[in-house]
Amino acid sequence: MRFAAAPLGELRWRAPVEPEREAGVQEAKRLPPICFGLGMGYPAYGVDEDCLFVNVWTPSRATPKSKLPVWVFIGGGGYISLTNANWNGAEVVDKSGHNIVMVNFNYRVGLWGFLASERVRGDGDLNVGLLDQRMLLHWVKKHIATFGGDPDHVVIHGASAGAGSVALHMVAYGGRNDNLFVGAVAESIFFPAQPTVPELEYQFERVLRQTGCDASPSSEQMACLRSLPAATLQSTNFAQPFPGRSLPPMPLFYWTPCIDGVFLPSLPYTLFRQSRFVSVPVLFGTDTDEGSVFAPGNTDSPSAVASFLANNYPLLTPNHTSLILSTYSNPLPPLPQHAPYYPVASQAYGEATFTCPSLNVLNHLGNSTSRYAYRYNVHDNENTAAGIGVPHLFEAAAIFGPDNIGGHARGSYYTYNSGIVPVVMKYWISFVRALDPNVYREEGSPEWGSWDERGERMALETGRSRMERVDDGEKQRCAFWESLGEVLEQRR
Repeated sequence: MRFAAAPLGELRWRAPVEPEREAGVQEAKRLPPICFGLGMGYPAYGVDEDCLFVNVWTPSRATPKSKLPVWVFIGGGGYISLTNANWNGAEVVDKSGHNIVMVNFNYRVGLWGFLASERVRGDGDLNVGLLDQRMLLHWVKKHIATFGGDPDHVVIHGASAGAGSVALHMVAYGGRNDNLFVGAVAESIFFPAQPTVPELEYQFERVLRQTGCDASPSSEQMACLRSLPAATLQSTNFAQPFPGRSLPPMPLFYWTPCIDGVFLPSLPYTLFRQSRFVSVPVLFGTDTDEGSVFAPGNTDSPSAVASFLANNYPLLTPNHTSLILSTYSNPLPPLPQHAPYYPVASQAYGEATFTCPSLNVLNHLGNSTSRYAYRYNVHDNENTAAGIGVPHLFEAAAIFGPDNIGGHARGSYYTYNSGIVPVVMKYWISFVRALDPNVYREEGSPEWGSWDERGERMALETGRSRMERVDDGEKQRCAFWESLGEVLEQRR
């Protein structure tokens, strides 16, 4: 179903608006196209600029009086693509005893969602991908009762960039509470560099040059871009080195949210440190080896580690990268199919970008609300042989069921790791229903204790899930990364 009007023509790079009302029955039997991501060709199967659609899974007997808890999933993809689009919510609805409503949706990404310039601000809107998400939450508030959902009991859940988005909605508009959600779940909060608008003018200038719109007067450049065929714009939707950086490698995430002064009045850590956030119960966590699928496998020297990190966090200086290398100086064991310094690059990037944002935000929430944390440590023989450990978002197959995430699940979830699936799924369902992972947890699974100043979290493992304390080394490294928050553009 549409939750917003097609963002075409004059609606490109503008905040989403209500769709036109349509009379009669609308077919809603097929999954909708997703939004164009970075590097995709045009046209592409199952992809379209007209992409602002929502999917709803609800018990067949639900009525507007059912008042069922609502689970809204925000997919990830680094804000440059939608890699978790259209995941099937049928199994979690079924395993909840038909006691929840599941929602997922699309939002604009890459060039289409995060093009930034003062010229965009002057004739459009910034961070329209995040505004799409916000529009969806308002759509849920207005319409979910029709599907049996309770508009006053909505839990937002995101993966990777979707988890980063969850954090950003908590601090949106300086922590203004629009009563759009009562709980938040984040799988691997993603905090890339999140620049200010002036720092992104070079991206806008590059798009103008590559489309020929630089020939137009400044006041007409947005009109020029809006007049172009989608194929022309998509041909410019690719990564280039950040200013002052060289090839290789390209930055992993070229288009990201910017600090626009409105939706994001400041950098995320700053807002959390200032207690400018919506205080709701949270469940946050990460995987043991968050950086393994992002670090270059051929990283063979300290200088290669430094180059990789600087190419993704462009304000890092040689002094900063020297500090990073000294922080990660303890030798790490070699990994199959990878060069000797790959483990260093993997751990450093994973902690800077995913693990430590999750732990640091948990700490900044203080005791104002219930906090639950986890480390996912389910090992798979194929992942081990590939040298990637327990990689980013490996828990997704257990949360939604291995049949429901578009072919991303490893075979071990059907064999020796099958036992972790009901444990994890029931914890998540319980949090959606009760804002507590324990109330409806799988029989026999351990009680999930809350996060406090001791730093205790659930270690999720097949056959031996248990509470554990974050070790001092990880705490110290996360404090180190937060101290670099200004140059990482995570805080000021």
